[in-house]
Amino acid sequence: MMFPTTIAGSLPKPSWLAEPDKLWPQWRLSGDDLAQGKLDATLLALKLQEDAGIDIVGDGEQSRQHFVHGFLEFVDGIDTQNKVEMGIRGDRYKAMVPVVNGALTLKSRVHGTEARFARAHTTRQLKITLPGPMTIADTVADAHYGDKIKMAMAFADLLNREARALEAEGVDVIQFDEPAFNVFMDEVAGWGIEALHRAIDGLTCTTAVHICYGYGIKANIDWKNSLGDEWKQYEKIFPALSRSRIKQVSIEAINSRVPLKLLSLLEGKDVLVGVIDVATDAIETPEQVAEVIGAVTQFVPKERIVACTNCGMAPMRRDVAAAKLAALGQGARLARQKFG
Repeated sequence: MMFPTTIAGSLPKPSWLAEPDKLWPQWRLSGDDLAQGKLDATLLALKLQEDAGIDIVGDGEQSRQHFVHGFLEFVDGIDTQNKVEMGIRGDRYKAMVPVVNGALTLKSRVHGTEARFARAHTTRQLKITLPGPMTIADTVADAHYGDKIKMAMAFADLLNREARALEAEGVDVIQFDEPAFNVFMDEVAGWGIEALHRAIDGLTCTTAVHICYGYGIKANIDWKNSLGDEWKQYEKIFPALSRSRIKQVSIEAINSRVPLKLLSLLEGKDVLVGVIDVATDAIETPEQVAEVIGAVTQFVPKERIVACTNCGMAPMRRDVAAAKLAALGQGARLARQKFG
């Protein structure tokens, strides 16, 4: 199929499960009720995507409060109770972060329950997302390894263990979310991609990396407003990603100042093109979605284009997210008619 559709990762959680319209919501259930509620929400997320015509569906990250900390909950060697304040994403903003105080090991499987449940309840291709090792290393304070790269490689080993298990459970696409790739660009071509390769070692399923300029939160919006009219920063990392063993690269396009011609630097990769803006509640029309896809065909072979969202939708209103997913599905169908 030309121009298949997918999502970057997260979807809003139902208000009966967690606080609405928040990036990091508090759960409204506990114990067994919370465990069941997470699966119920996963089923709703799958149904929402299927009804919208999404071809490669995900769990919507319904079982985790946050895309990084949802993984860290299952890691020993981290003190999550006594957090410290630290600048993250190149000091773009301050956050209270957990402290690595010992050797990192997995307590148990991380996303096995929701992955197996999702696999059992959809016949479509299934994608599960994981945080990337560079981004995790930028989201914790190190009081043990004394070396950020060494710590990131330790996280990469844990991610690889979980990723291999997910593949064995029938997951078709495993995506690593690396927003830190557009912050530490001088390090990506070196240890950043090396850590990513360590995380995907031995996988035969489709692997992806998601890079973006972030959710539509104020800190990100303020930062993006300082970047100028053209965001050419990806010139530094796209050639390295093109040479990497990652099969897909997820990137924002609609309402972005990233020049689309830069996508030609991702030669040989499938490009998950963001055609849905997650920083606004305005609903895209199918024509707008198709127009972005058409523009990208000038720089990426048609058979390598996947229509996607710019980033996760976790903080968004559910009705807005549903309408945007419908526009994604309809817009891709229109693009097939016009450009396929």
